[in-house]
Amino acid sequence: MSSDGGRMTSEQAWTLGLASLASFMMALDSLVVTTALSTIRQDLTASVEALEWTVNAYNLTFAVLLLTGAALGDRFGRRRMFIAGLAVFTVASVACAVSADIGVLIAARALQGAGAALVLPLSLTLISALFPPRQRGKAMGLYLGITGLATFSGPFIGGVIAEGLAWQWIFWLNLPIGLLAIMLTARRVHESLGPNNRFDLGGVALVTLGAFGVVWGLVRGNAAGWSSAEVLGALVLGVALVIAFVLWERRTPAPMLPMRFFRVRAFATANPANFCVFASLYGTLFFLAQYFQTVHGEGPLGAGLRLMPWTATLMICAPIAGRLADRYGERTFVVGGLLLQTVGMGWIALVADTDTGYPELLPALVISGVGLTMAMPAAQKSVVGAVRPQEIGQASGAFMMLRIFGGVFGVTITVAVFASTGGYASAGDFSAGFTAAMGTVAAFAFTGVLVALGMPGRRPATPSLVASAVPQRERA
Repeated sequence: MSSDGGRMTSEQAWTLGLASLASFMMALDSLVVTTALSTIRQDLTASVEALEWTVNAYNLTFAVLLLTGAALGDRFGRRRMFIAGLAVFTVASVACAVSADIGVLIAARALQGAGAALVLPLSLTLISALFPPRQRGKAMGLYLGITGLATFSGPFIGGVIAEGLAWQWIFWLNLPIGLLAIMLTARRVHESLGPNNRFDLGGVALVTLGAFGVVWGLVRGNAAGWSSAEVLGALVLGVALVIAFVLWERRTPAPMLPMRFFRVRAFATANPANFCVFASLYGTLFFLAQYFQTVHGEGPLGAGLRLMPWTATLMICAPIAGRLADRYGERTFVVGGLLLQTVGMGWIALVADTDTGYPELLPALVISGVGLTMAMPAAQKSVVGAVRPQEIGQASGAFMMLRIFGGVFGVTITVAVFASTGGYASAGDFSAGFTAAMGTVAAFAFTGVLVALGMPGRRPATPSLVASAVPQRERA
């Protein structure tokens, strides 16, 4: 393998392609579900709260099991657990498709989240472990670009399904993709293990229960009330268990997440910066389609089409941004990208109103999309480049978990801001809440700028580090 960023080997190409395919499947599923919620509500006569849980059940199990998924891959084989996660996700998708009751659908969505918690951190681990530092940014850009194809097409596909087909086809789409990914992974991806031969059961229990408490409190805050015993109790218990997890990991001989990672400047700054990236991204994504439907009067398909200039940037710009981050360093792209997101969302917060035309919003959407696309691959590269090659699985799990927490936090806070300043009673009420929410996501992005300024500058890869980036592998 060339250390100067040359052409990919066959093994690298297959691993990158299959990891990206798996990420594509899950990104598409998430976005298509969002645009088809109204159809599901009518077909299954679901309440609004039950409908929210078709999204939240997935996010809940996904967030709380991410570190566990990474640890299982390190202990029992990354390819083996990646395939197991794909199988769980595919079976759960079929269960979603045949659900005749909203409760069954929610349970199947929770199972989908468990499968995704195995697949997504391990997809990042498989890529990061196989590509040396000089190639890693380009590989992650391609990975995000392929994922961006799902982001780009998801709103459109969701609109088509919501208006013309049965919503069950959202989930049936995963069956052929999942089977293909499982078969090719078994044949084309080599097995690899992490540094630990022992499974950190205590750490798994503490982080799973702690994450469950924190996510449950965030998800339930708006519905149950932030001062309710349920929400306060869940948050306090969750934070206490997370603290106990940190203390446990500092003392156990084989930690699932070594606390020394956080003494590395790149790891300790890129992770919270990426938390802000996804808080801003998910807060934006939650309200943009609703704005076009509620204020502009568009249907699901029309709203999806208007989102495409924003989502298309991920597919087009991510590979370019990843490649340039290899050359110029990660900090420049994380700081610059979050600044563009701040400008784009601040623009929308200032001009969006009931009589604002789409052309007035279009430049802001493009600026925002380019900014997010710049920041994401650079933050990923910084995190996995901060640890030794054999520890990439552990770093990836932490990165993905904080990413999902960022998304949950972003949606929760922007919804609370929206509810306090506007509502759904009229287009004017919605517009008032929407502009406040967009101001909030701009604030998330600017906070990320301040954090990212603390990231280290460009770190030249030494020949020894490049040579050590390829882990020992064993064929199953």
